[in-house]
Amino acid sequence: MACNFISVGGNRHPAAADWDHESDLLAFGADNNIALWNPLDPLFRGVHRLLSGHTEVVNVVKFFPTGKKNFSILLSGGIDKTIRIWCSDTQSPANFREEKVISDHSSAINTIAVYSERSLFISGSADATVKVWQLNHLSPGHQSSADQSSVECNVELLQTIDIQPRFLPLALAISKVPGSSSAILAVAGTRSLIQIYVSAGDVFKFSASLTGHEGWIRSLSFVQESTDIGTDILLASASQDKFVRLWRLHQGEELPIASSAAGDPALGALGKSLSNKAHRFETQGLRYSLTFEALLLGHEDWIYSAGWCPQAEKPQLLTASADNSLAIWEPDPHSGIWICTSRLGEISAQKGATTATGSTGGFWAGLWSPKGDIVVSIGRTGSWRLWKSIGEQGDWRPGVSISGHIKRVQDLAWSRDGSFLLSTGSDQTTRLFAEWIHDDIRSWHEFSRPQIHGYDLNCIDTTSSTQFISGADEKLLRVFDEPKAVASLLGRACGVENSTNGLSLEAANIPVLGLSNKAVEIVGERPSDPLINGDADGRQAEDPASVVYKSTLDFDHAPLEDHLSRHMLWPETEKLYGHGYEISTVAASQNGDLVATACKSSSEDHAVIRLYETKDWREVKPALRAHSLTVTSLAFSSDDRFILSTGRDRKWTIFERNSDNAFEYGQITCDPKGHSRMILAGSWAPAEFGYIFVTAGRDKSVKIWSLDISEEPKVTCKATISATSPVTAVQFHQTLLSQEDPAVALAYGTEEGKIGIHKVTENFEVSELVQISPGFLPSKAINQVRWRPGLQEQEGHTIHSHLAVASDDCSVRLYTFINIWSTFDHNRCQRV
Repeated sequence: MACNFISVGGNRHPAAADWDHESDLLAFGADNNIALWNPLDPLFRGVHRLLSGHTEVVNVVKFFPTGKKNFSILLSGGIDKTIRIWCSDTQSPANFREEKVISDHSSAINTIAVYSERSLFISGSADATVKVWQLNHLSPGHQSSADQSSVECNVELLQTIDIQPRFLPLALAISKVPGSSSAILAVAGTRSLIQIYVSAGDVFKFSASLTGHEGWIRSLSFVQESTDIGTDILLASASQDKFVRLWRLHQGEELPIASSAAGDPALGALGKSLSNKAHRFETQGLRYSLTFEALLLGHEDWIYSAGWCPQAEKPQLLTASADNSLAIWEPDPHSGIWICTSRLGEISAQKGATTATGSTGGFWAGLWSPKGDIVVSIGRTGSWRLWKSIGEQGDWRPGVSISGHIKRVQDLAWSRDGSFLLSTGSDQTTRLFAEWIHDDIRSWHEFSRPQIHGYDLNCIDTTSSTQFISGADEKLLRVFDEPKAVASLLGRACGVENSTNGLSLEAANIPVLGLSNKAVEIVGERPSDPLINGDADGRQAEDPASVVYKSTLDFDHAPLEDHLSRHMLWPETEKLYGHGYEISTVAASQNGDLVATACKSSSEDHAVIRLYETKDWREVKPALRAHSLTVTSLAFSSDDRFILSTGRDRKWTIFERNSDNAFEYGQITCDPKGHSRMILAGSWAPAEFGYIFVTAGRDKSVKIWSLDISEEPKVTCKATISATSPVTAVQFHQTLLSQEDPAVALAYGTEEGKIGIHKVTENFEVSELVQISPGFLPSKAINQVRWRPGLQEQEGHTIHSHLAVASDDCSVRLYTFINIWSTFDHNRCQRV
């Protein structure tokens, strides 16, 4: 077993990501987990591990420098008021394990700074305190104990700073004071000032308060101006007032040469109000001054992060802003004035009013790669963007990155041929994942974002390989057809053989303030001078979000975030009405001619199952009545003869198709007490196994039932699997494990995040088939498990089967099981 794909979005917090300059790993907070990703990986494997430990959202992630390539220490803090220390595994440096939990803070952790020269780290919390910690560690192989695999990690609290005047620290930065062994600590947050502390021995003492900003300060960063010994230190502070201020720490009685920044003509009248007051302090008998150096303006909205390039010959500053842009700043070699040399992201004229039309909600963090030739940024949608510096001129080109849901993933559906996976969740998006095939490399990526909605999405299913239906916290369902733009990309990049000839729609967009994706045509080449804002001649301005140019879709790699949020939508073709409350579940028949739906309900009047024909999308009346509370799941048997429904009323029901009308069903049997608590999921076994179905419920049990229709319909419970927590999802694989000795694989997921994989024989003997390591399991409840249709054959002998899992921890995971299916028909396998 292997978990070969994890999709998850990042948390929206400026301190929730860090790029280690020793191991090349990038760690970021993903809900209550910590995701590990190597952006430099030539195989594009994306997130390879989620570290579980925090019980609430992770706010801050920071690597602690160890000086070793194969050993890393990671610090994290979250809303659960804890700081956790993770050390890399000795067997695999890319994997980490939790070594220590610190619970001294009384509120959420917002920021962490590290100072490796004295093995210190500093934490800032919403309890308005800053704590200084000593971290003593011995990496594996440097211990006297016999256990060389463990890591000795001791933490000592050296000092607690109560911030006065009181504010909540949001940013910390620490650096060595030039010419001495002291350290300087900068603290800022929910006030417009920066407090400076200088160490005297093991204690930090308040030394100065820097004023000038007019909003909360979200990021601080120190850098040495040059590699020469004793050179000045620069401090960058990024604020919600849309400005970055630079401050200079200078040694000596004399003040540094006055900066010419105030004379920058771009400042206008603002330059006259800039204060150059010197803040003086003394440490170890040496005198120092802190003065204002420069004001960087150019962003149009809050600035969330500012970070210095680790390898630049001269100082280079990267800033990320809510105006959807990254900016790289450096001083002009002649005048010394700081200028923006590169601007990445989006320009104002191309922004739209909704996520689909381009308003990504801003960039929350920007990070440099260890060599300074790559920058990455995370935005409101939880997706990462990546740019590489190309050529001697340093042009920045976008590159393939990663993306994922940022709230609970509620449901999954494979395409009928298994070529792609659809997921939908509470972040109001539907996402399509497929395997990118290039240069003998295979990697899974998000290839389309078919639906960007205004309501939380609850359920999804496919009616064909080019159509799906979804339900949300609204009273209707929506049907989407694959456009030619997406089908063509899947063919070029993923080898999906679906032809575009039968597709009538080319692309889609979403109108401003709209909920329905509208079909649009792909137009020719982009004009050389597109009119964005109109001109004096009265020509109508062009809405960039309403136009899809052919050149924009001319690529054969995994889509970038710009493509996904604008050009990879699916047009909405139908709306299905009838339900009175939020849609709870939907299922399509095996032949795709019928869909069954249900909504949330607390009464029999609304706990009905409605059927719709997919040819003309008319409702088949009357609706099916059987439950008194919300129907939680629906499933068609492999031959569409039966429908299984399960509900919160602890009841399961079976409906049989009318022999005279293939669209009409009637109830034939039920069990009002099928489980002792609500039933949450159900599934049918493959046709070769007979009319066998499974139900799972909050009573911590999975029950396997046999339907006998030889005379009067009779259902018998043949086996029960006990779980350690409520079972929230279940599904049979539709391919037998063995043709000679019939058996079928059963997967289920629990409220604790555990996954069970069992083998069920024709005699209903149940045994565990595979155990999944706890480190690869979700950290929250599993909402859906879905086997990929069929089997996949590789290199003529290795048989793969894939299981997709959706969880409350915002992740979509794809597990690969190898050679479990012992006897198979090669003609039924998909060769990959």
